[in-house]
Amino acid sequence: MRSISLILKQFSRSVLLVAGFTILGLSAYAQGDAAKGKTIFEAKCTTCHKIKDRLIGPALGPQLDKETDEKFLVKWIQNNSALIAAKDPKALAIYNEYNQSGMTVFTDLTDADVTNILTYVRTEWKTIQDNAKKQPPGGAVETDKGPSNIMIFGLIGVIIVAFIVILVLNKVVKTLERLIANKPDLLVEPAPVEEVQVDKYAGIKKLAKNKKFVFFVLLCVSIAGGGWTWMTMWNTDVHQGYQPVQPIKFPHDLHAGAMKINCQYCHSGAYKSKNASIPSLNVCMNCHKVITGLKGSNAPSAEIHKIYDALGYDPQTQKYDSTKMRPVQWVRIHNLPDFAYFNHSQHVKVQGLKCQTCHGPVETMKEVYQYSPLTMKWCIQCHRRTEVNTKGNAYYEKMEAVHEMIRKGEKVTEAMMGGIECGKCHY
Repeated sequence: MRSISLILKQFSRSVLLVAGFTILGLSAYAQGDAAKGKTIFEAKCTTCHKIKDRLIGPALGPQLDKETDEKFLVKWIQNNSALIAAKDPKALAIYNEYNQSGMTVFTDLTDADVTNILTYVRTEWKTIQDNAKKQPPGGAVETDKGPSNIMIFGLIGVIIVAFIVILVLNKVVKTLERLIANKPDLLVEPAPVEEVQVDKYAGIKKLAKNKKFVFFVLLCVSIAGGGWTWMTMWNTDVHQGYQPVQPIKFPHDLHAGAMKINCQYCHSGAYKSKNASIPSLNVCMNCHKVITGLKGSNAPSAEIHKIYDALGYDPQTQKYDSTKMRPVQWVRIHNLPDFAYFNHSQHVKVQGLKCQTCHGPVETMKEVYQYSPLTMKWCIQCHRRTEVNTKGNAYYEKMEAVHEMIRKGEKVTEAMMGGIECGKCHY
């Protein structure tokens, strides 16, 4: 009995020792919660990082393959500035590798939060690598499976139908031969019948002699031709519905519609200048330096890549090459004659008109087209029905004062009526 108790005692010690080593091994490489890590990653990290590709910061998947020291990663993410200040060799190497650009400090994250983030990144990176291994290089290779059963049965059916048709035709031929043998008169040609010539144009000739009908036809032709000529001349140089192909397909329904971006963020000249102006590509890069495509995509979309190419921008290094820059040749859509003067600021800032008044519902247009005819008649009709608000408007208050001076018989000069303003002559 004593020997059995000693054996049990030694066995229990061994079990406890193995359990202790197991716990220590698990604690040495803590496993976090990938689901919680995804939530924190999307809230704090997606502005600068992606898992597969480089954004502002490095791609995190390959970076974690190179750096496996969990304690260092936790300290770096929580407060990289402190590590750099303390002259940590690893921290200085990363700092110098990325042009001495420091990372945002996240002192609010606990060790468990950072571990959750690392677990999520490693899980996603492993999934991406597994998917890449499953897909063979150069695309899937189709194997030759030979002719399908449907094709074989179809060919057999065609042969059977052809055989039946041959039998039927053979029987028809024999029947005709027997009929001709019994009635040889069937092969004798009948006597020719004299054809009576009928004048196909007799009715037209009769109508042509009717003077009333001829006058009515000429009158209708004259009215239709005059109407067509009038409409053609009236619509000369009217390009309503004109929609040229642009070098970059800019979706207004996404930017002005879904994203609710104000028109004047891009067309900043509309409220202060005669022209609304076309935005430079630097305005586009305010957003598209970070937004490279649809959510979840790994590469820039084709249209955004055209912006990068025009600026000589490399999204991997985030640097510009001035030797590769080239202008974008936009195609003008809205054109007015040279003798017509139009000022955007007078309509947008003074009158307070919305862009849609003239340009239509651009927030629903996939590609912009000329919505309004932009004719003189169209402008005059708008001016007739648009009410002018004179309250608080310095120009109209000045005009009221001038009219009051005229009513009193006082001296009024051209300068009082805006005659020395630059725009009166120089436009």
